[in-house]
Amino acid sequence: MKLQGQSIQILNSDLKEPNLVWLDVKNAPFSLHGIFFEEAENCFLRIPKAVAKSTSPAVSNLNYSTAGGRIRFRTNSSTIAVAARLHRIPNRPSMAAAGVSGFDLYRTDEEGDNFVHTFIPTTPTCDRYEKAVKTDGKLAEYTINFPLYCGVKSLLIGLEAGCELSQAAPYPNDLPVVFYGSSITQGASASRPGIAYQAYLSRWLNFDYINLGFSGACKAEPAMAEYFEAFPMKAFVYDFDHNVRNTEELKEKHLPFYRRVRAAHPDLPILFISAPDVMLHKGDFFARRELIRRNFEQAKQEGDTNLWYIDGATLFGTEDHLECTVDSTHPNDLGFYRMAKTIRPILEEMMNK
Repeated sequence: MKLQGQSIQILNSDLKEPNLVWLDVKNAPFSLHGIFFEEAENCFLRIPKAVAKSTSPAVSNLNYSTAGGRIRFRTNSSTIAVAARLHRIPNRPSMAAAGVSGFDLYRTDEEGDNFVHTFIPTTPTCDRYEKAVKTDGKLAEYTINFPLYCGVKSLLIGLEAGCELSQAAPYPNDLPVVFYGSSITQGASASRPGIAYQAYLSRWLNFDYINLGFSGACKAEPAMAEYFEAFPMKAFVYDFDHNVRNTEELKEKHLPFYRRVRAAHPDLPILFISAPDVMLHKGDFFARRELIRRNFEQAKQEGDTNLWYIDGATLFGTEDHLECTVDSTHPNDLGFYRMAKTIRPILEEMMNK
């Protein structure tokens, strides 16, 4: 279809690109993944507001972070531009603004999924910005990844007037893979959104996903268990180790939370992952790692044939593993890449079972 058939938005843009028309990503043929627009809040969320509120104040606040959000579309426009309105922009000293509040663009063609450009705010606290990038003007599918930490009120896409625009090919599986965990799961401290480990895996294995990493606030609360009980999933990655105070609290929560999800989804592939930075901290993290391994073995002995485990000590590899974080905890780009490489064969096995 041509752009003339779309609902064109009016925007007084500072961009010098001529002949751009602006389209709201909430409307077809754009497809939205990992987040949804909440009219009452006038912004994008990851889980229903009532669920987040009943979980904890921290989760309620972090629900506005758009980690894992994506839009997908197909076009031959020679320019792709974004006009973003942001809110709840956090101060994260260990992260670049491109990761906190930037959008990055990927192109899918016969060569696969390849990074094209990052749309970066003018300043770290900028709450609205417009950026553009030139393309070769050939028809291709594109994915724009939303910011990992700030909130997004609106996103308009600017395309060349008269270009082709259509829906991207759907993911092979209708159901998403759900990742539940801490700030590491959310994407701290990736330099841009497409570097978070779930984004790598989604590009490599071509699946939809939802990132439910909650920085400092993943504590396996009953409200989250209840939400997962009713939520259809292709697979569940239980990346729960950080954020509880000690091994005893992890013992109280890890296995019971898993059992609630398993009871509601008897055939769901589930993956246990322990903390990737265990080799940097050791101490209590060794005990936590051992607890998660024992929980996995216990569940397997009880007859769970749809359960997998990855030892967090293997996630950064053995060569220069000390170079895989920005602060001895949160992965840098190398750390996220190695995490994705380690998780890939296990997740692929899970999804093909």
